[in-house]
Amino acid sequence: MNELQSYIQNYLDFCQYQKRLDSKTLKAYRIDLSQFCTKTNVSSIADITSQILEDYIASLHQEYKPKTAKRKIAAVKALFSYLEYKDLTGSNPFNKIHVKFREPVILPKTIPLQTIEHLLSAIYQQRTEAKTNYRKKNALRDAAIIELLFATGMRISELCSLKPDDVNLSDKSILIYGKGSKERRIQVGNSDVIHILEEYQSVFHAEMQSCGHFFANQSGHALTDQTVRRMINKYTAIAAIQMHITPHMFRHTFATSLLEADVDIRYIQEMLGHSSINITEIYTHVAAAKQRDILTAKHPRKDFHL
Repeated sequence: MNELQSYIQNYLDFCQYQKRLDSKTLKAYRIDLSQFCTKTNVSSIADITSQILEDYIASLHQEYKPKTAKRKIAAVKALFSYLEYKDLTGSNPFNKIHVKFREPVILPKTIPLQTIEHLLSAIYQQRTEAKTNYRKKNALRDAAIIELLFATGMRISELCSLKPDDVNLSDKSILIYGKGSKERRIQVGNSDVIHILEEYQSVFHAEMQSCGHFFANQSGHALTDQTVRRMINKYTAIAAIQMHITPHMFRHTFATSLLEADVDIRYIQEMLGHSSINITEIYTHVAAAKQRDILTAKHPRKDFHL
């Protein structure tokens, strides 16, 4: 292990044990920094110049989309900030270069509310028409999952990591552990959602206790995000929904629906667990479509007869 690789490992340990970053972020840092080592072919920190960094950044722009390149640059920049903080480098070469590029705005994909209603109806119908107790239990759990995703806007990783004690149905609240182990508590405001969660909690009590997770299969194992994705695909096929629906689209729809209902964006930021308002503001672009519909239908100019 050369000097640069050794410093990278020290930095990753710092991120894991002191900054307490989550495993997915650590994995991304490890991949990005390993790639930096390989591409620059430099073994000593002192040998890394601003020109080497500029050449590396240029190669990233040629190979990756702006969002990915931005992430990889941020990982290397964070490494040098750490080395500077620890007095492990004489100077930070990033201080001599200016990194700025325009990242295209990719609007989040939402699900029409009528489609969500149609999807939930299909799940509840499957439960009603189930010929076996096994299928009836699965449909109950699947309804609880979709209802909770849409009711809270939580990430699929947050849903799959929920523990039984995180769900307090007596005060209608869910304790969510987000990115970087940040906690937030969100209320469930709909009585129908609370009712289906209470039913699920009662029926799946043994399975939940067996795996220590709130959502479990009938073998007593925690659900994975892939299991939830397959479940959604199954019901979209049953309901003859042509749209490809992902778990994250419920999060986008949750946020956009609240914004269109004139909920303050800072409340939405808190409910989504975003660290910065800048992240939440992506939904204001989606709300522009609603604005267009309102002005088309409601603006008095439409009644002019000239």
